[in-house]
Formats: sequence, structure tokens, C-alpha cells
Amino acid sequence: MKNVTDSFVSLGHWPFAGSFGFNTDILATNPINLSVVIGVLIFFGRGVLSDLLDNRKQRILNTIRNSEELQGGAVEQLEKARARLRKVELEAEQFRVNGYSEIEREKWNLINSTYKTLEQLENYKNETIQFEQQRAINQVRQRVFQQALQGALGTLNSSLNKELHLRTISANIGMLGAMKEITD
Repeated sequence: MKNVTDSFVSLGHWPFAGSFGFNTDILATNPINLSVVIGVLIFFGRGVLSDLLDNRKQRILNTIRNSEELQGGAVEQLEKARARLRKVELEAEQFRVNGYSEIEREKWNLINSTYKTLEQLENYKNETIQFEQQRAINQVRQRVFQQALQGALGTLNSSLNKELHLRTISANIGMLGAMKEITD
């Protein structure tokens, strides 16, 4: 430690110029050497360091500018995508509303069609019932008529003799002749 303080004390005590030589005391020469090196670095390195800092600054500014441009493009694309999304949502809503109205329309068409079909089936049923009733009535009439005719023929055959039969035929022939004269 004594050498360190001695070297600093000896700095103020320099020999006069007149002799040139190497100082082998490292502790005494280091601050001078360091100040010379720092001075040279500042003098010659200032431009290089300034250029390096300017280049770094320009790269940072370019990166920021590019990032801002990319951000602007991304914001523009986002707005376009949002506009497309709104458009698609509106179209989907229209399709949904149109779909519901189409479903309602089809439902009412189906109900009306079913109602008309039921009315037609009811009419067919009623016509079929009337037809079957008429057919049944006609069958009953024919049977009653056949039975009445058979009963009348049986009565006529049992009570009709030859003379009555001939008179009936003559009367019918007379009536046919009278009808012929009227039509002529």
C-alpha cells in the first residue's frame, strides 16, 4: 500500500525534462496510460462510435416505421374482416328470418293442403255412403218388387182361370189399340 501512496505523492515530484526513459513503476504509469488511451479512443473512436450509434438508431427507427406500417395494414385488414363479418352476420340473419318465414309459409300451406284433403275425403266418404245407401235401397226395392211380383203372380195364377185370363188379355189389347189411335 505504501507503494501506491508513494506513486501518487511522486506524481507531483517529477524530474525536469531532459532525460527520456521508461518508467517501470506500473502503478505510477497506469493512470497516465489509461488517460492517454481513453483520450485516443475518444478522439479517434468518437466518429466510429457515433456512426455505430447512428446506424443502430436508423435500424431502430426503420424497425419502428415498418412495425407501424405493418400495424396500419393489420388494422386495415382487421377493419375489412370486421366489415365482412358484419355483412355475413346480416346475411345469416336474413337467411334465418327468411328461413323462419319460409317455414311458417310452408307450415300454413301444409295445413291448408291437409284441410282441403280432409274436406275432399269427407266429401268422398259422404258420396260413398250415399251411393251405398242408394244401392242398398235399390236392392231392397228390387227384392220387395220381386217378392211382390211373385206374390201377385202366385195370387193371379191361383185365382186366374182361362176365361179371366182371356178377358184380361182382350182388355189390354183394347187399351193398346186405343193408345195407338191417340198417337196416330
